Amino acid sequence: MGLQRILVTNAKGGCGKTTITTNIASYYASRGKTVRLFDHDSQGSSLAWINRRTADMEPIIGVDASKNSDHRLTRSWQLRVPPETDVAIIDSPAGTDISELVALFQENDSVLIPVLPSPIDIHAAAHFIKALLTSGGVRRKMIRVAVVANRVRKNTLMYYSLERFLFSLNIPFISSLRDTQLYARAIELGIGVAEISDSRNKIDLQQWAPIVRWLDTPVTQEIIPVTPLFNSSQR
Repeated sequence: MGLQRILVTNAKGGCGKTTITTNIASYYASRGKTVRLFDHDSQGSSLAWINRRTADMEPIIGVDASKNSDHRLTRSWQLRVPPETDVAIIDSPAGTDISELVALFQENDSVLIPVLPSPIDIHAAAHFIKALLTSGGVRRKMIRVAVVANRVRKNTLMYYSLERFLFSLNIPFISSLRDTQLYARAIELGIGVAEISDSRNKIDLQQWAPIVRWLDTPVTQEIIPVTPLFNSSQR
């Protein structure tokens, strides 16, 4: 299997892109993959997370991709991926122009879009996803796009509103991640949920299972939609 490329993006900031990015990196690193994480965000949150990892953890190589002279996403990062890299993960900045984003894509890339359960986030995600899917580059390059509900609380009206919106899209809605301090603690320690030895994270591993299953499914195979752990039938 060749290089696997995963891009985590959303036009709106504060949706948890870094949480998703770092946990994907943690998952693949814990399985012995050579992982490079490209942090396009000027805040450098993903790089700071990597720097907190201790010597006994599986290594993750961080790349500061925010220092572009024109302050835009460019294709130059593709040229810096050494051939031994198994997985390249991109933490994109908020407010990225769709044309710049699509210019990054290569065939068979996987794109994850985290969305929070709030009216503002749902509205912003609707416009972003529509612009992304109608850009032309997504279908032409066989890009896979999926959404993840992030920081959700079960049995709240706002979550059900988000769920209805996500199920209305013509792209996979693959999982819902609960709102828990576990993720904040993991960020502080430079780890991911896959590296936590604690029975209290059992539900989080269950919620991550459909995400990694979707990522690990070859693009050339038919993708079977995955039902989120939280859904309206569980009321």
